[in-house]
Amino acid sequence: MPAATGPSRATGSSRATGPSRATGPSRATGPSRATGPSRPPRSAIVIGAGMVGLATAWSLRNHGVEVTVVERRHPAAGASWGNAGWLSPALTLPLPEPAALRYGLRSLVSPESPVYIPPRPDPRLARFLLSFTRNCTPRRWRVLAATFATLNRHALDAYDALAADGVAEPTRPAEPCLLAFRTAAERAAMVEELEQARAAGFSIGYEQIDGDRARELEPTLGDGIGAAVELHGQRYLNPGNFVRALADAVRERGGEILERTEVSGIRDLGRGVAVTTSRGQLRADVAVVATGAWLDGLVRPFGVRVPVQAGRGYSFSVPAEGAPTRPTYLAAQKVVCTPLGEGRVRVAGMMELAPVERPVDPRRIQAIIAAARPLLRGIDWDARTDTWVGARPCTPDGLPLVGPTASPRVYVNGGHGMWGVALGPLSGRLLADAIATGTSPAELAPLHPLR
Repeated sequence: MPAATGPSRATGSSRATGPSRATGPSRATGPSRATGPSRPPRSAIVIGAGMVGLATAWSLRNHGVEVTVVERRHPAAGASWGNAGWLSPALTLPLPEPAALRYGLRSLVSPESPVYIPPRPDPRLARFLLSFTRNCTPRRWRVLAATFATLNRHALDAYDALAADGVAEPTRPAEPCLLAFRTAAERAAMVEELEQARAAGFSIGYEQIDGDRARELEPTLGDGIGAAVELHGQRYLNPGNFVRALADAVRERGGEILERTEVSGIRDLGRGVAVTTSRGQLRADVAVVATGAWLDGLVRPFGVRVPVQAGRGYSFSVPAEGAPTRPTYLAAQKVVCTPLGEGRVRVAGMMELAPVERPVDPRRIQAIIAAARPLLRGIDWDARTDTWVGARPCTPDGLPLVGPTASPRVYVNGGHGMWGVALGPLSGRLLADAIATGTSPAELAPLHPLR
């Protein structure tokens, strides 16, 4: 774990102390001209204790790096808690897609739309949308999908490595996942997308079935379901439980997690970094920023210009009785149902491009219920609990930001959009390998934060 302010050798206590006079102001500054470390780092500060940050910390500990994780709330407090929990390489696709352009402005400003942009003057959002739109071409989608295909080949292996090395919470096979539709015509768009993904290098096993067969597999589907897809080879998990188990594994490996600790700046000291927190200043050889939708403020001073926009998703839990017993996706409605265990099923969906601090919009919850109610029977919608909205960190090209910044001592792991749970363990492992060995894995080239 990184030493507190004091001697530059990483041997002191990891407890934060007051600011050091030798390091100057705590405000983050631009990248240092100093060259990178001549030896592998011995200590690291990871900022953020979601799936991505904790997976990075766990993998750094595998390399013998002393790690302190700094978290403004507690592990699994953000998007890592309330998401759908699907580990679905077949569906981990680029967010910018040609179909996104077909929504049209009128649907984007409707609170009932699956994708919603609350009307407001926001030049930064306008720039993000312009860049996003440029990536929504068929040619660009194929390039982005090929990158995701490469990552997806190893995504589940990264989870297996966590399980083999002591993370107690299991992942569960979803055999099969069900993608349910009202009509075969409605299903055709999904089948086309799956075939395009196959052409881009995805390994996908699926079967088209009718509504009766879908109801045999999942009796809670209503008569309005006339077609479905059985999707094979996928998994799911309880995301909150898993991230907490990962935090426990980091601690058991000797890592430290500082909860309820705000980070206000990072400085490159030439031979290490200083991270200014609400507890004082921490020093280490390197820092990794894994703060999700809050990335921009900490990494922009180090040359990262790819904007990260909050794509807020909604979820709530319903009693398991009468709810789907397997992972089920109402694809046209963008509503996902995931059995969490503990007598609960999570219902999640929607995308809302809005500020991270915006409170829950009750209309979005009602939109999920209105979309799903005609297609699912037996759910007690009035017994819902755990209403949640979380900010998923989206980039204009849909690719995560994983790698070094203009400073050789400050790294980024974030911007995964909806795929932080699906790809977090893999990106954490790849980045830790790059930090510890000084050799960047080929998979990280298209994810470079300075692209």
